[in-house]
Amino acid sequence: MISDFFLALLLALIQGLTEFLPVSSSAHLLFPSLLFGAKDFGIIFDISVHAGTLAAVIYYFKKELLELIRAWMPWTQSRNKESFLLGLNLIVATLPIVLVGLIASDFAESRSTNIDSIAWANLIFAGLLYAAFKSARQSKSLAELTLFAALMIGCFQALAIFPGASRSGMAITGALIIGLNIKDTSRFAFLLSIPTILGALVLMVAKGAYSISFSDMLVMLTGFIGSAFIAFITIKSFLQFVEKIGMTPFVLYRVALGVLLLLI
Repeated sequence: MISDFFLALLLALIQGLTEFLPVSSSAHLLFPSLLFGAKDFGIIFDISVHAGTLAAVIYYFKKELLELIRAWMPWTQSRNKESFLLGLNLIVATLPIVLVGLIASDFAESRSTNIDSIAWANLIFAGLLYAAFKSARQSKSLAELTLFAALMIGCFQALAIFPGASRSGMAITGALIIGLNIKDTSRFAFLLSIPTILGALVLMVAKGAYSISFSDMLVMLTGFIGSAFIAFITIKSFLQFVEKIGMTPFVLYRVALGVLLLLI
């Protein structure tokens, strides 16, 4: 149980740190089992760490989410047009990954992805992120985001079906390509994670058949608390420093990681 606890804590920290950075959380969560033969806790643990990161992003953006909810309530008299349009754009941007998830959920949940495919996904999508960051105008704000642009961001996010692609990284890539400034790009990608993670949780819960022991409950609690705590710190830090550091450090990390994995 002790070894399970520390492994669960490690995986929770990985999930919380990588879910919202433009690196792949799913790929990092596979590393312990692929590289070292560590135990795979399976779907129950996946549910707990995803619930933790979902709780963190909801708590961080609680004011914005309350504004979105008020703007969409039919009895609201003084509707905030900007919040209403943001909510509409988030719905449209979520549609592609919902469609892909329904069609290819078995592929997305597969634990058999090999290291080479993760490595190449890191290299390819890191190059795409770098190209988008360096060539994009980054002049638009969220208020200028159109439904077509939101759909395009959603299509990029849907490419995260490939382990190693990074959901956050693909959403940021798409937003940069359509010209959003980097601060609003990151904010939109994080808000977009809410329906995306929620949808993934619904799929996991619906497909699971669970028999939970006391040790499983301890692992789940560790996963939830650890991922939520680290995810909140990651979101806060990333939004504070992203305008200063840009995307280059994350691109370099993903390239180095991809090369290292190919050499293993």
